[in-house]
Amino acid sequence: MANFLHSWFSSDISIDLGTSNTLLFLRGKGIVINQPSVVAIDQRLTGKNRIVAVGREAKDMLGRTPSNIIAIKPIQKGVISDFDATVAMLKYFIEKVHGRMALLKPRAVIGVPVGITEVEKRAVKESVESANAGEVYLIEEPMAAAIGAGMPITEPSGNMIVDIGGGTTEVAVISLGGIVYSHSIRIGGDKLDEAISANIKKRYSLLIGERTAEQIKIRLGSAYPDEVPTTMEVKGRDVVAGVPKTIEVNSDEIREAMMEPILAIVEAVRLSLERTPPELASDIVDRGIILSGGGALLRNLDILLQKETGVPVTLASDPLCGTVLGAGKVLEELDRLKQVLTM
Repeated sequence: MANFLHSWFSSDISIDLGTSNTLLFLRGKGIVINQPSVVAIDQRLTGKNRIVAVGREAKDMLGRTPSNIIAIKPIQKGVISDFDATVAMLKYFIEKVHGRMALLKPRAVIGVPVGITEVEKRAVKESVESANAGEVYLIEEPMAAAIGAGMPITEPSGNMIVDIGGGTTEVAVISLGGIVYSHSIRIGGDKLDEAISANIKKRYSLLIGERTAEQIKIRLGSAYPDEVPTTMEVKGRDVVAGVPKTIEVNSDEIREAMMEPILAIVEAVRLSLERTPPELASDIVDRGIILSGGGALLRNLDILLQKETGVPVTLASDPLCGTVLGAGKVLEELDRLKQVLTM
């Protein structure tokens, strides 16, 4: 009776609590929230009143706030760095979906990085529970991404997924509903942005903000040379003169700027292939590697990985939303897929 009432009155959710974006999947409705993981805080105030903005509105404030307001990312490298801000952000998103008068607290399935500590797991669970969720289940992000990509994770065969987020890259080999081998590095889309900013500062003595670096990556970024280089104008502040300045950059120099973190991702994949059991490795050669996560959208990354590993590489059908969709599928088939949960 209790389960019947819960399924009737509550709307269970899955959450992808990412370094760059937070996504919420509502059972029966699909993805209902896809917003930046950013919170704007007024440092003069305390308690709930200090939260000025959350999500997209807060991201628009990055680099543009007065001294008393700071826009922060409460998730760093895949784990919670500011507990209170994370709770405030989750509570805002959950209330936006359910309203303040939900009859029952929703159950939640939330993705976590591979290999996080028990303390970090507890922080994730407590943050979601503090944001008015009920039962909270954790699932490792590459497992959720593999389910979201439609990989046959319960079969006795090797499946490799490379999940590239804002703060981490996670490589996992999955068979029979479990992760046989995994490798995680704290390098993702944010490191690519930082590499672009550092290169432009060094080469042109120009300071640019986080959002500008991200826009350059999206427009010009690639992991393997394009046939025809593209260019764009970049505006920032001259380090020497201290005045606004405009320069032109091209895709070749941006690719070179990002090459160190890109090669670290390639090396993580190569290392994982080397350490995969031989029988599963042969399956991966046949089935190929699936790329998921926002970082997988970097142009020509699949081409570079395929050339470096000799294994076919395919982009997931919805790399940005794969983790939350996979966690949502687990939520909808909890009895059948409960084995993939970590706790």
